[in-house]
Amino acid sequence: MADGLSSGIDLSRPSAARVYDYFLGGAHNFEIDRQLAEQIARTTPNLAATMRAGRQFLRRAVRTLLDAGIDQFLDIGSGIPTVGNVHEVARAANPKARVVYVDIDPVAVAHSRELLADDDLTGVIHADLRDPERILAESRATGLLDLGRPVGILLAGVVHFVPDADRPAEILATLRAAAAPGSFLVVSHSTFEDQPQEMLDAQRLSARTDTEITLRSRAEITGYFGDWTILEPGVVHMPLWRPDSPSDADDHPERFGAFGGVARYDQPAG
Repeated sequence: MADGLSSGIDLSRPSAARVYDYFLGGAHNFEIDRQLAEQIARTTPNLAATMRAGRQFLRRAVRTLLDAGIDQFLDIGSGIPTVGNVHEVARAANPKARVVYVDIDPVAVAHSRELLADDDLTGVIHADLRDPERILAESRATGLLDLGRPVGILLAGVVHFVPDADRPAEILATLRAAAAPGSFLVVSHSTFEDQPQEMLDAQRLSARTDTEITLRSRAEITGYFGDWTILEPGVVHMPLWRPDSPSDADDHPERFGAFGGVARYDQPAG
């Protein structure tokens, strides 16, 4: 098989991680993924820009966490490492920053392990967000993360792949409960609010992948932060979250179809 990947990986269905990689301009995707990506793009021509807006939000959020002293990150739903991934952003500010990547897609994991094989400060775990206890246990087992210290938990564009039946709020609560005071939670999530019909139509195409998207409201997404302190400017359309310059905020930030926010776990009183 191409790229030295396991012949056991099923390429008969497109992969959400590989479609995402394609939209970001990555090289780790296959014809089946490109076909679906092009079909989605014909319905929603700005989708590639939406993917890039999500990556830009993540970069800004990671830099904010670095400024707050965070030097270890748990990136769940990381996909395939492409230009500007978390460890690259983090290392630009702190060469000793540690990152554990987690993804459900075996191809994303295989590529990640190959690309990061010589990086002793990163780890890659093959796991499902719906099994947070396993993610936490395996993250500790890497020896890279000390959950007794503040950590950045990153859930960029992944919670919307968890259907309501799998109780995403409980999953997020489990992850928050494992974090030390001073930790941060980053979430970006697709929404139906303020969206044109063609964006909602494109969402239905996600059912052709192994990971269908569930669109949620700002209120539901805000609830994933629990009682942690949400940083300004709150849970907002992604380009509005601390843009690098006013021109980066976009005249119509709602067109990117997702909210983003960051919260901090403050030391409990008493």
